[in-house]
Amino acid sequence: MIDFDHFSAVDIRIGRVVAVDDFPEARKPAWKLTIDFGPEVGIKRSSAQITHYPREQLQDTLVVAVVNFPPRRIGPFMSEVLVLGALDPALGVVLLRPDRPAEPGAPIG
Repeated sequence: MIDFDHFSAVDIRIGRVVAVDDFPEARKPAWKLTIDFGPEVGIKRSSAQITHYPREQLQDTLVVAVVNFPPRRIGPFMSEVLVLGALDPALGVVLLRPDRPAEPGAPIG
C-alpha cells in the first residue's frame, strides 16, 4: 500500500503523438515516439513496445504518460517519459487514452 502523497507525486499527463519512428536498435520491438505535452512540459520522447499498433494508428493520437520519471537510456535512445498501457497477455500493451478530446499537457488526477 502507498499513501496518497506518493501517488500525487507522480505527474501523469495527456500527450499527443507527433512523430513515430522506427527503433531497429531496440532489443524488443519498439517505436520511438515524439509526444507533445503542451507548453508547460513541452516535447518529450519515449521508447514504447507497442509495435502491434501501426504507425498510422499512433500518429496524432492522444496518450497518457508519466512525465516526471528520470530519463532512461534504452540502447542509443534516451526515453524521457513512460507511456502507460494495460498489460494484456494476448494483445501485449493496450494504450491508455482519453475517451474524449483533451488538451496536450492536461494533468491526470
